[in-house]
Amino acid sequence: MADFDPQDMLQRYRERAAAVRRRQLPPVGGDERQMFIKQAEQDFMDFAIIGDATAELVDGVLTLTVDLNPKAE
Repeated sequence: MADFDPQDMLQRYRERAAAVRRRQLPPVGGDERQMFIKQAEQDFMDFAIIGDATAELVDGVLTLTVDLNPKAE
């Protein structure tokens, strides 16, 4: 675990979220297209939530804290 950097992990999740946003729709239609879109939305949300977390590694225990409250504008 000495080589593990939680900040690097969070950066990879941010990059995955961005990649999902850039993902092209395949040439499918109908129900398959809707399933693809729904999966992309879920992938983005999951990756973005982890990417926005704060991480703490203490004694080999990784703790991610995620604030799901809406951000003030």
